Amino acid sequence: MLSKVQFRLQFLVLLWGFTGVFGKLVTMSALPMVWYRLLIAAIAVFVFMKFQKQQFKVSKKELFTLMGIGGIVGLHWFTFYLSIKLSNVSVALSTLSMGALFSAILEPIFFRRKINLLEIILAIVVSICVIVIFNATPEYKMGIIIGVLCSFLSALFAVLNSKLAKSIKPTKVTFYEMIGGLFTLSIIILLFQNDAISEIINISWSNLGWLVLLGVIFTAYAQIESVDLLKHVSAFTLMLNVNLEPIYGIILASIIFGDAEHMNIVFYIATAVMLSSIIINGLLKAKFAKPAQLKN
Repeated sequence: MLSKVQFRLQFLVLLWGFTGVFGKLVTMSALPMVWYRLLIAAIAVFVFMKFQKQQFKVSKKELFTLMGIGGIVGLHWFTFYLSIKLSNVSVALSTLSMGALFSAILEPIFFRRKINLLEIILAIVVSICVIVIFNATPEYKMGIIIGVLCSFLSALFAVLNSKLAKSIKPTKVTFYEMIGGLFTLSIIILLFQNDAISEIINISWSNLGWLVLLGVIFTAYAQIESVDLLKHVSAFTLMLNVNLEPIYGIILASIIFGDAEHMNIVFYIATAVMLSSIIINGLLKAKFAKPAQLKN
């Protein structure tokens, strides 16, 4: 039977898995959709911090750093939903798993450590699986390419976030990153996609309802809950469970959208192999890390 903490953890991953479904439920284009998600999430976190009487003050350096990372977060969400619009939820979620590959490349660069052999093997397996998915679903090739870019941005902001000073409260990080993402996408809209302004102004009530749900529950609440769960579980346990997000998302999308999300058997086999390799890699790294920690 699941403990209370385990239930909360699985519910959190289920929430994250559901975010892809909103890419189909919301009928707006990707850019104004993400703009609203960032705005609503920022407002929700602001209200939460005010209610908790938390301080908003950060140094100028921290502000610019958080705003910059927030810009990457905004672009990550934009490419995620653009990938869904160009393909479907299942394809976008499967390519998102490539974040593990990009993390294996970026972490040695940012932290100046040696490349791990297990990560090289993981990179090869994941790359082969994505190539198989690409060849098995050529009609979604543009969605897959955008999805790969999305996974790179996901890995990049995760690595950059891990380098932030531990003294910054997670709610502050979330708030200023949402503001940074909102600022970045606003500039993109003003300079390159003026059509998005009319979508933002003329939003339908149904779209607004879905976006409020996405911004408050599936973004702001999910972030705060993930931070609170780290008081009870290790970061490794949390990240290992996050790898279940594509599985939850693909199942939910299949239930909600039916035939539109059904893929061929090759897609599901390649996705299963990719996810399994990521989970096994995480377990093996944890196993080999324990003797090293004992030795030190």
